Amino acid sequence: MAKWGQGDPRWIVEERSDATNVNNWHWTERDASCSSKEHLKELLVGLKIQDDKGECEVIEMTSIEGEASASNRKAKLIFFYEWNIKLEWQGNLKDCSTKLKGHVEIPNLSDENDLDQIDITITTKKNTEESRILKEIMRSKGTTVIREQLGKYITFLKEDMSKGMILPSVDTQKEPQPAVSKPTPPKASPSTIQQQHQVNQENMKNTQIGDKIDTQNLTATEEFKCAAEELYLALTDPQRVSAFTQSQAVMEVENGGKFSLFGGNVTGEFISLDRASHKIVQRWRFKTWPEAHFSTVTIKLTQKSDCTKLTLNQTGIPVADYDRTKAGWKNYYWQAIMATFGYWAHLF
Repeated sequence: MAKWGQGDPRWIVEERSDATNVNNWHWTERDASCSSKEHLKELLVGLKIQDDKGECEVIEMTSIEGEASASNRKAKLIFFYEWNIKLEWQGNLKDCSTKLKGHVEIPNLSDENDLDQIDITITTKKNTEESRILKEIMRSKGTTVIREQLGKYITFLKEDMSKGMILPSVDTQKEPQPAVSKPTPPKASPSTIQQQHQVNQENMKNTQIGDKIDTQNLTATEEFKCAAEELYLALTDPQRVSAFTQSQAVMEVENGGKFSLFGGNVTGEFISLDRASHKIVQRWRFKTWPEAHFSTVTIKLTQKSDCTKLTLNQTGIPVADYDRTKAGWKNYYWQAIMATFGYWAHLF
């Protein structure tokens, strides 16, 4: 199963000559860890700090642990970096040629901290008067210089590592349109779903196993501005399903695997999952339906030149719950997916 932001194939259409990530609809992520390590080493090792009492120099990066990445989501750049860096420095006083050594530790270089909030700890290997003077040079002047270099790294990450992530689109060459606010879809909280369930409980609470249930079938279509592969993942990746349902999704993503959504108010199992053809078939039920009664849901995703068309077919919906089921797909699935991942095909 692909993790969030990793391994998703990009959508190829004819409107772009380079056929990459059209209109920046897709989540793209660039690993910046290796280049960050190299750049931080270039910025910090060899750094010299001087004053009228002596001179110090960072001579080695003894340890660097962490990671960094640059991401594009809905044409918005997002940067993540978190580093714990250890350096070794040496120095000598102007009237003494003896070299003394110490350490620098930077434990919290991250996107959560402003530059002036980054901790820089200076220590020495020996407890002598000479070491104390050199340590003070590193503390009073060295920390400022080191912080300036760290600022250069952040600039490098945000400018150099993000180049080419947001691509020009056909729309950027058109006349700008007036800004229109997108509606915020209703939150699909378990309590909201439960309240809606209670409306129909009275109609079905006396139905027993084996009783005839009047049912109705539902067919619906929707368009999403994303690749079929990405929409397939939005419907089958537990992390993404949790994101758009705003509740923990419990899912066994395999043929015969069970799932439970919206705090257990929607349950079922996957009859078949075909990632190649982007087709999902489920046994699906509301918690308030008569015990052991399931509908069959078939979702088919079709790749178009500028969008993905979703076709939903659901058979076996209790007639008393048809309108609520139809509205639920629209409000708590399709509009929630569009709002969460930016897959808007049109404004409602």
